[in-house]
Amino acid sequence: AATTLKPQSVIDAVVRYYTDYSVNIHRGDYDLSYQVSDYYEKTRKVVASFIQAEVNEVVFTAGASASLNLVAYGYGEKYIQEGDVILSTESEHASSILPWFRVASQKKANIEYVPMTEDGQITIENFKNAMHSKVKVVVLAHISNVLGYVVPIKELTEIAHSFGAIVIVDGAQSVPHIQTRVKDWDIDFLAFSAHKMYGPTGVGVLYGKYHLLDSIEPYYLGGGSNARFDRCGNITLKNPPYKFEAGTPAIEAVLGLRAAIEYIESIGFDKIEKVEHELRTYLVNQLKEFKHIKIYNPDATSGIITLNAIGIPSQDAAIYLNSKGIMVRAGNHCAKILLDVIKTPETIRISLSFYNTHEECDRIVQALREITLEKCIDLIF
Repeated sequence: AATTLKPQSVIDAVVRYYTDYSVNIHRGDYDLSYQVSDYYEKTRKVVASFIQAEVNEVVFTAGASASLNLVAYGYGEKYIQEGDVILSTESEHASSILPWFRVASQKKANIEYVPMTEDGQITIENFKNAMHSKVKVVVLAHISNVLGYVVPIKELTEIAHSFGAIVIVDGAQSVPHIQTRVKDWDIDFLAFSAHKMYGPTGVGVLYGKYHLLDSIEPYYLGGGSNARFDRCGNITLKNPPYKFEAGTPAIEAVLGLRAAIEYIESIGFDKIEKVEHELRTYLVNQLKEFKHIKIYNPDATSGIITLNAIGIPSQDAAIYLNSKGIMVRAGNHCAKILLDVIKTPETIRISLSFYNTHEECDRIVQALREITLEKCIDLIF
């Protein structure tokens, strides 16, 4: 959930750029620049095919956070008016909701939240009841980065559109694990990052319906994003996606993203989902037997398992697990509002991927079986 290991093909793609090319794109009148520019644009086609979008609807960014900020400031500052409502959930990641806090403050708009069930899920009925005519934007994570529940995004989008609202989806936790179908779901924007899908850090993607991308302004400008400008300050921007891609991008990371997608496709989502579900079921069923372990999302279907060892601060527990060679995240996971909902200030998050094994799950079970506050304190002091 925090990041992923990188297959050798991704590492090779990054190294190959620096060893064999190391030139800029769309700027040089020489063979290497033409070649790398072609590789770069072919990656855009690969991404478009991967999420079932059009090529001109794929914008490369610095990451999912950059993508979400681009939409908030590009769309929100242009179209949100005083009294409008941005509808979200209490389980959103900071990168998804904080930009809208600022837009709402600047525009005198309001933030409202879809009521959640006791275990932190968003239901179609609750969403429908939360929608009304003043809602102009819906901001949702497809999969919560804390509780791991999969939101019925297609059904929620249909409801939102019936009220005239657009739908912005944080796909950081879903795109690597579930086949993404932006056209079928009819979502308006989708943000995700490469490093959570076995790719490099420093690059992400914003998908947007072309007419929406065409209607909004980039929140930063520079070389490569404009067709012309003059001394009077008149600027003619390029068409999407290029008007959002000012400056020299992380070229090596984009090429690495292509390798990551090809790696995922070589395995297939059917196998990925099957393995991750089996591992989750195997681990959760054992942890349920421990009275000193509280699982907050036992019924989720993604690879995210959120828990606490009762009476042990989450970071102390994480340090103990680290001593056993187990890496987990502890704390609020950048979703500070949600932890008020589930009545705990912090949790431990275990994130499973298809490359994990039953043996690794057994090591987690053994470590959590033996964990005590005294053992954690001994490690710290």
